[in-house]
Amino acid sequence: MAESMKGLHRSHRCTEVSNKNIGEIVTVMGWVQKSRNKGGIIFVDLRDRSGLLQIIFEEGDVGSEGFAKAERLRSEFVIAVVGRVEARSGAVNENLKTGDIEIRATDIRILSEADTPPFPIEEDSKTKEELRLKYRYLDLRRPDLQKNIILRSKVANLTRQFLTEEGFLEIETPMLTKSTPEGARDYLVPSRVHPGNFYALPQSPQLFKQLLMCSGYDRYFQIAKCFRDEDLRADRQPEFTQIDMELSFVDVDDVLDVNERLLQKMFKESIGVDIPLPIQRMSWAEAMERFGSDKPDLRFGMELKNVSEIVKNCGFGVFTTALENGGSVRGINAEGQAGMPRKKIDAFVDFAKDFGAKGLAYLAINEDGSYKSSFAKFMTEEELDALVKALDGKPGDLLFFAADEDEVVFAVLGNLRLEIAKNLGLLNKNEYKFLWVTEFPLLEYSKEDGRYKAVHHPFTMPMEEDLELLDTQPGKVRAKAYDIVLNGTEIGGGSVRIHQSSIQEKMFEVLGFTKEDAHERFGFLLDAFKYGVPPHAGLAYGLDRLIMLMAQEDSIRDVIAFPKVKDASCLMTEAPNIVDAIQLEELKIAIVEDEEK
Repeated sequence: MAESMKGLHRSHRCTEVSNKNIGEIVTVMGWVQKSRNKGGIIFVDLRDRSGLLQIIFEEGDVGSEGFAKAERLRSEFVIAVVGRVEARSGAVNENLKTGDIEIRATDIRILSEADTPPFPIEEDSKTKEELRLKYRYLDLRRPDLQKNIILRSKVANLTRQFLTEEGFLEIETPMLTKSTPEGARDYLVPSRVHPGNFYALPQSPQLFKQLLMCSGYDRYFQIAKCFRDEDLRADRQPEFTQIDMELSFVDVDDVLDVNERLLQKMFKESIGVDIPLPIQRMSWAEAMERFGSDKPDLRFGMELKNVSEIVKNCGFGVFTTALENGGSVRGINAEGQAGMPRKKIDAFVDFAKDFGAKGLAYLAINEDGSYKSSFAKFMTEEELDALVKALDGKPGDLLFFAADEDEVVFAVLGNLRLEIAKNLGLLNKNEYKFLWVTEFPLLEYSKEDGRYKAVHHPFTMPMEEDLELLDTQPGKVRAKAYDIVLNGTEIGGGSVRIHQSSIQEKMFEVLGFTKEDAHERFGFLLDAFKYGVPPHAGLAYGLDRLIMLMAQEDSIRDVIAFPKVKDASCLMTEAPNIVDAIQLEELKIAIVEDEEK
């Protein structure tokens, strides 16, 4: 039967007790991790969010009633214990923070009994994720998950502290906003007061934070909940958290400077990692040329090399056809992998096809300097030698080549270098390689819509030297946009915003918006710009992704307290779910069954 804790006050969390407290009487409370009855003496491992502490129960110390209670203890019972701190009588446990001490109990109260949990509460759980997410409140008791959630809290607090000291104001923006469908799908919320009308949950606070700059708040930040109705991946959730910021009277260097110092403080004070400043910068064009990705992983080499000039007159039709069609031929060097089994090479060829490749050419350099290749018979010895030289090949290396339009070649080799690195164990999670990627394309052409679309959003400022290209070659205009990349993952991004009305009007024109269209979607922002708007710029981090990398996890579900699964549902609460008919009636909404189903 559960007891009251009346008259008791917890003096320490489990790992707050140390050998400095030996001889003191303490009161600890938590969950029973394990209980071992050795006959006349009972050992209990007590657990709270700080860690484990060993408790000893002997009848002479705790009395017959107290010893009887201790005999009843099972995993996940919640107890309070009063006792004396002693040096551990048995062998010291080097793996525990409290491994050199124990508590000799003088009093015990069972605050709550517990059924046997559906899976063990332990680190590195082998239980299927679906079962753990159904009982997430139990899963969250596991020390590794608690460590992640505590890290997340620490990073959020360090962010608030740093930005406040830098003159930023924390300001909340609305959750119920107007839908502006220019990007991912919105989550919509029906209005009872305005039947047939809907709010949208924010995909980001973008428009509101720009309005705050118009309102003179100068430096804003917010740890903001955002929502996107899109398909999920390991690093994506329907609701996610941003560290969002906007600054007035700044340019690119100002934004990057304050964020480099924020990241330096964040990593040093939360996980003890030193980030050398300044962080390396690389243009989008260079990142694509060298790594085939706008979020390159710099923890290993295997850079792309353009070999189009070498093979332009060769006898291998796959290469020459690609070049005739305006594409390119590029390669990467998997050093030391010439002995890779054919089965594994074929697996990489199949992998490349997932990214649009029709095939993948390879050339192995044997230890005697001879070549083994899928295309050697179409090439002269001189051409093969030139290819090897271009990729810095040496005996024992394996070279892969892709030939197609640039977009496909970058996608194929950019992803292939990552896949090979994973296979070869080159991705060290203890290494943190940051990179600013700058000068993104401002626009991309959508064949589906028959018009240009903004790569980021319609308020991104073009590079001043490219403004004249907006009329003639809009696809070549670079943006004053920047992403912060960590170990091949984009953890944040932003841009300098347009604050001149003439440039904003030109941007809308290029995007195919009429003045009426633009005003319909963004009227309140455009109206605000009429009354004096400062130059401004901003950036937002994906907090979930950031913590995932800091905690060295593979999924953001492991750093979010109550995450959704791949179909955007919650296994614990069974959301989303049906609602009462009367609620739908109040909202003037009818559910229409799909006739095909």
